[in-house]
Amino acid sequence: MSMLTPPGMGGKYRITGDKYPRMRRPRRRGRIVLVVVAAAVALGLAGWGTLQLIDVFTGDDAGSSAAGTRTTDCKPAPKPSVAAPLALKPAQVTVNVYNATPRGGLAKAAADELKLRGFAIGKVGNAPEAYDKKIPGTGILLGGAAAQRGAFRVLATQLKGSQVKTDTRATADIDLILGTAFRTLDTKKDADTALAALANPAPAPAPSGKC
Repeated sequence: MSMLTPPGMGGKYRITGDKYPRMRRPRRRGRIVLVVVAAAVALGLAGWGTLQLIDVFTGDDAGSSAAGTRTTDCKPAPKPSVAAPLALKPAQVTVNVYNATPRGGLAKAAADELKLRGFAIGKVGNAPEAYDKKIPGTGILLGGAAAQRGAFRVLATQLKGSQVKTDTRATADIDLILGTAFRTLDTKKDADTALAALANPAPAPAPSGKC
């Protein structure tokens, strides 16, 4: 055997000239792996495309059931809220009645009617200069900040459309300043109904629980 003969060749090949036998491993297994991977990728893309088509033609519900990943967030409807009942009575509210209109006698007439309805009456007379003949509506309820927690709400049941304003007074009394649009207080029946609603508020409509 020649020294130029590769080991293990058993003398089958001899190197002559400048050409050598090529010793390469077979590549059949690598090609098979590549083919399998390519087929898996193609199947995955085809499946994803199918799900997208389902979403387009049938909407989110069908897409959710097919994909199994998206769910509808459906929460139960919250319980209806109920306003806190107002226990303040008309007798606990002291009202000063002022007339800001050009018509005389309105303050006294309104004060007398409020007294019959159970309110405590304080001062009665013409409106201060800052308000005299300067109120275009039915009237203004004027008082300290604490009046917003109850006294304003009770007196407002007697005169629809009245506005509410606060000042810096520290006393609990409130003013009813009659405006140029004032004709008379609301009827006692309507006022009593409004007072009853303050004492026993009805629950607000429950929000829909539909998704």
